[in-house]
Amino acid sequence: MDMDLSQREWPLVVSFSGLDGSGKTTQIETLRQVIAQQGLSDTLITFWDDVVVAKRYREGFVHKVFGSEQGIGEPGHPVERRDKNVKAGYLTVVRHLLYLADAVHLRIVLSRARNSGAHVIVTDRYLFDELANLPLENRFSALYARLLARIAPRPHLAFLLDADPELARARKPEYPIDFMRQSRRSYFRLSHLLGNITIVPPLALEDAKSVVLACFQQVREQCQKESSFAGVAPAA
Repeated sequence: MDMDLSQREWPLVVSFSGLDGSGKTTQIETLRQVIAQQGLSDTLITFWDDVVVAKRYREGFVHKVFGSEQGIGEPGHPVERRDKNVKAGYLTVVRHLLYLADAVHLRIVLSRARNSGAHVIVTDRYLFDELANLPLENRFSALYARLLARIAPRPHLAFLLDADPELARARKPEYPIDFMRQSRRSYFRLSHLLGNITIVPPLALEDAKSVVLACFQQVREQCQKESSFAGVAPAA
């Protein structure tokens, strides 16, 4: 069932995960600009829009049942979200099932994207951002997360953008600070559980960009090298 993309083959798949307000959008825009400058083409997959199954009904449920506010929080204009931070027992069971559906659909979406002719597929969030919502301290949930990570393709380069929860919430005020701290711990637990996730520490913006671009360049060069050995013409 595993569709491992860790072998260096085109197109490269690069994913970005992390807390709300950790800077994913900025890093994605920077990477896409560099990809274009290098003469490569790319396609962007937004996890919540392109992958999540029954998104409309899931959003409608949390708005109607839990009173989750719509919109995106901004400094001075907070939004009170109530969705992944609601930890009712029955919701944990439902999340396990929904995340399985999302993992299967992610596999399909990436398979289609790989036939688009793009050199690089960039994803704004990934299955990892859902798995971090599970109670990973529970042995069953941890094993289940590993199973879903095997069902979904593994990116060539998976970034976890670390961020100080207080600063991240100040940039994007949507969830309580206690939940933000808990989410950060869960992301680290998931990284340890799955491995092969590149953690970008909470650096200054330009320094974080340098880390992301250096990692991408290393993976790109390795891909070109191994493609040449396999008799496949490397990308431009």
